[in-house]
Amino acid sequence: MARLTAEFWVGAYLARLRLADIPAFVVARGDATAGAVLVKCNTLDGQAVAFQRRTDLMTGDSVWMELARGDEAAVDAAIGRQRGFDPDLWVIEVEDRAGRHLLGEDGLA
Repeated sequence: MARLTAEFWVGAYLARLRLADIPAFVVARGDATAGAVLVKCNTLDGQAVAFQRRTDLMTGDSVWMELARGDEAAVDAAIGRQRGFDPDLWVIEVEDRAGRHLLGEDGLA
């Protein structure tokens, strides 16, 4: 099975969010071909959660796992640490008071 490039996946994700009227933007652009992607969901009340795609060791599937949750500044610090380890990392920020990010929908894993 062919893998999507990171840039293609990000573009498709942003388009899906636009269709759901959920504002989102690229905070950090990573490697266009193979960069990993972090998604930060900002609930606009000082709180946020960051998700990172990981491989489930039991099934081999890619799943979105929580990287950090809580005060937005603490979540931003966790994302900054990840960017320090991986300069090719994409960071997408989603802004939604209800905390919608659509990562659980079909096609986004």
